[in-house]
Amino acid sequence: MRSPRSPARPPVSDLLVAMRESSGSLSQAQRQVAAAMLDDPEFALRANVDALAQRARVSPPTITRFCRSLGYSGLREFKLRLAQTLALGKSTLHRAVKRGDDMQAVTHKVLQDAVSALSNLERHVVPEDLEHAATRIARARRVDCYGVGNVSMFMASDAQARFARLGMNGGAYFDAHLQLISAATMTRRDVVLAISYVGRMRSLLQAVAVAREQGAMVVAITQPRTPLAAMADVVLPVVVPVDRGMRVGTEAYLAQLTYLEILMVGVGLRRGPASFRQLKRVRQVLKERGSDSEPHPVMPSA
Repeated sequence: MRSPRSPARPPVSDLLVAMRESSGSLSQAQRQVAAAMLDDPEFALRANVDALAQRARVSPPTITRFCRSLGYSGLREFKLRLAQTLALGKSTLHRAVKRGDDMQAVTHKVLQDAVSALSNLERHVVPEDLEHAATRIARARRVDCYGVGNVSMFMASDAQARFARLGMNGGAYFDAHLQLISAATMTRRDVVLAISYVGRMRSLLQAVAVAREQGAMVVAITQPRTPLAAMADVVLPVVVPVDRGMRVGTEAYLAQLTYLEILMVGVGLRRGPASFRQLKRVRQVLKERGSDSEPHPVMPSA
């Protein structure tokens, strides 16, 4: 019989939501367990306690404590409820939304998932890799940005525009032919920023291979363990839950955009006063002839 003091179990359909919203009452180690399970619920269902502990970077007893914190006697009982949750056939539009949710519930769940995805991203980042990428990009003769597909094409274009504001040379290339031309003209002083959540597009991999042959550094914003990640000198890992509606969902989009912001700020700081002057000049021109007059929220004033 369940102890009266045991936490109430969440309803079957709300288990994933309960895991996302329980962070305030969990220890840091237990939050890592929740994040790992939310990243890949199917893996959590298949894995044993040791594999889950390794994925979450915690001790095996922490897995049991996490399950008990949600009202289950242990991992086995938790998995039974998780299997029921995954078998419910929730909305194909969003993993947290269920049929019958009103717009207030939809809004809350979508926003909570976005916040959770960005919060969890930090634990997958290797600070030394970001340091290396920002330093090399700041010193590069040219930074060319490659993308394939709607989201990656936008990201590559946005990255090039961000670096241009800092007074840096480079282009954004989406066409396979132009990517190869760019790669063939790279040198050891140049950097390729390859952006692809999927990380398996053949044309992109070919261009990256040529750039590496030329001695250029390759920074990839992609999922870990993709062919693109294997080819890159530095990987900025996009680790987000699978989107039910789109191959590259909103959380992957937000993660990539956040990496671009981090890189721009890091590169600007390393380039110093010259970049600050360029930003100031760009703002002045856009203020006089356009509408972009807001100062960057992080960069020091020139």
